[in-house]
Amino acid sequence: MKEIIRETDFFSLCILSDGVYAAIAKQGQGAWSNAGIVDLGEELLIFDSFSTPSAGYELRKQAEEMTGKKVKYLINSHYHGDHVFGNQAFAETMIISTSLTRNWFEKKNKIVDLKTEIKETEDYLNKLEMQIKLTADRILKASLTNQYKEMSAILKDLPAMKLVLPTVLFKEKLVIQGAHRKVELHCLGGGHTPSDTFLYLPEEKVGFMGDLVTVDLHVPIYDPEEFSTILEKVKLLDMETVVPGHGYPGGNELLCTMEKYLAFLIGKTKEAVKNNVPLEVYVSNLEIPDAYTVWRGVNGIRGNLSKVYAYYSE
Repeated sequence: MKEIIRETDFFSLCILSDGVYAAIAKQGQGAWSNAGIVDLGEELLIFDSFSTPSAGYELRKQAEEMTGKKVKYLINSHYHGDHVFGNQAFAETMIISTSLTRNWFEKKNKIVDLKTEIKETEDYLNKLEMQIKLTADRILKASLTNQYKEMSAILKDLPAMKLVLPTVLFKEKLVIQGAHRKVELHCLGGGHTPSDTFLYLPEEKVGFMGDLVTVDLHVPIYDPEEFSTILEKVKLLDMETVVPGHGYPGGNELLCTMEKYLAFLIGKTKEAVKNNVPLEVYVSNLEIPDAYTVWRGVNGIRGNLSKVYAYYSE
């Protein structure tokens, strides 16, 4: 973990390199996922915008006050709300994503009727509250509690929330050259979602990975094979600092941990499918390595095992 230089209600700001900062979300406070700030020389680039407008506005305020420069670019790593619901704080900037991310953002993140959205969110929170009361599992209870707090923060911001879509689109790679440094945006496919973008600073060897890398979290999997292939290619960049979508920054070991996790899921599931073991029997009888039993996630490892099983059963 690099040096923390500022604390806010939503996140901790730490410096990774001169002009490069990670905003590490505080659990249950309305940021939910991590973000990044990159000083390009004459302007700023922000990577992801958090899960609420309130956190997004605070991110922009801190970035501009700290550097004395204005935000010009916002990158959306993928379409999930915990990474893009703060977009309205950057509405007049150049918001960049892949075209596929923009399409999924527009399709999945809709507020058609505010009253209905509020009611549905309140109902979901009531269900979570009941689950929290009923579960005896310590890890699951902590995961559900964090989900409850984060969704409560979203509910609080819903009346003022505006979903702002990306306006600048790319496919596989986009280079942004600033006065002081170059930023590379890469999309090598979709592992966590149909399209996952990460940001790479080649001189500093820093990567902002979105949810392609998380720490001690059963991050949902969209395509296990492509996920693994993406991580193999990312490792070739030999990053020295890896900023995950959730959790604290680290080094190349974070990529290795994700790679091993996917290899475990894929290997065991392929074997079960090959032997025609029914899903419920497979999931119930599988011996889970101790390291993964303490990972967080409301659906746990079983959710990913089911997803991977369905992928290889097709």
